[in-house]
Amino acid sequence: MTTHLRSLHAVAIPVTDQDAALGFYRDVLGLTVSLDEHLADDFRWVEVALPDTPVRLALVRAEDGFAAGRDTGIRLMTADAAADHATLTTAGVDVGDLLLWDTAPPMFALRDPDGNTLYVMEPPA
Repeated sequence: MTTHLRSLHAVAIPVTDQDAALGFYRDVLGLTVSLDEHLADDFRWVEVALPDTPVRLALVRAEDGFAAGRDTGIRLMTADAAADHATLTTAGVDVGDLLLWDTAPPMFALRDPDGNTLYVMEPPA
């Protein structure tokens, strides 16, 4: 069996308030809004993206079986983890310790207003 799958478009993050989540991802993390549409009376699809990357983060309404407050496993790449850690700490974002291991690139965890965990890291050497 062979499929025609060729790329990854979006990864969904469950949020309790799409407007608040959009404000965080856009205004605090600096992502751009690539799509914000009401597709039905009670269904809104919101996507945000980093510059120069094809994969989007879809901020979807949390529901039973897809609750907010999870470890997303998402890794966001940065050129300077220490600078981003300092900036986000100053902005009041819930960030973990800046990890500086000899065998891995600098990285840290952050949590969005719903408690979803994402990771920020520099590219591996």
